[in-house]
Amino acid sequence: MKDYRRPDPLFSLCGLNCGLCPIHHMDRGCPGCGGGEGHQSCKVTRCSREHGGPEYCSRCADFPCERLQTLTQYDSFLPTRNMLRDLETADRIGIAAYRQRLDEKISMLQWLLTHCNDGTRKSFYCTVINLLELPVLRDAMARIHRETAGLDDLPARAEAAVRLLKEAAAGSGADWRLHKPPRKT
Repeated sequence: MKDYRRPDPLFSLCGLNCGLCPIHHMDRGCPGCGGGEGHQSCKVTRCSREHGGPEYCSRCADFPCERLQTLTQYDSFLPTRNMLRDLETADRIGIAAYRQRLDEKISMLQWLLTHCNDGTRKSFYCTVINLLELPVLRDAMARIHRETAGLDDLPARAEAAVRLLKEAAAGSGADWRLHKPPRKT
């Protein structure tokens, strides 16, 4: 929807963390939800317009609707399973506080993409940063900084970062893998 604009394109109408999306971090990638030209064709946006245009789905009288609940069942290239939780968190703590958390995660992701991406890790980093809670991520990032500080070899830094993030996920009980729908036979 080319005419669809939002003041905060990095946290979407439906609760996706667009600032943590692999497509957003590509050259000339998606600007995020309501950020102008890009990957904007969206049933949720049309639904929002039909329901008076709430800034976030959580502010709609029908929240959480069947459409949104269906979207959270399986991930695509970006985790969707935390959308409802993230919307509820943003409502509970306030959008400004939620955006501070998201900005901290975006900063972590950008560091990983700059210092520990061997060309094959972007989707993993985007997914794990999206899914893990901030205290877990802060600890993991501190360990990554310590363990990769003396490594000049990019593949070795990437391997260490992935190992430490997987350990952090396992230690917190988080499943970092994308949940894909079953293949049709």
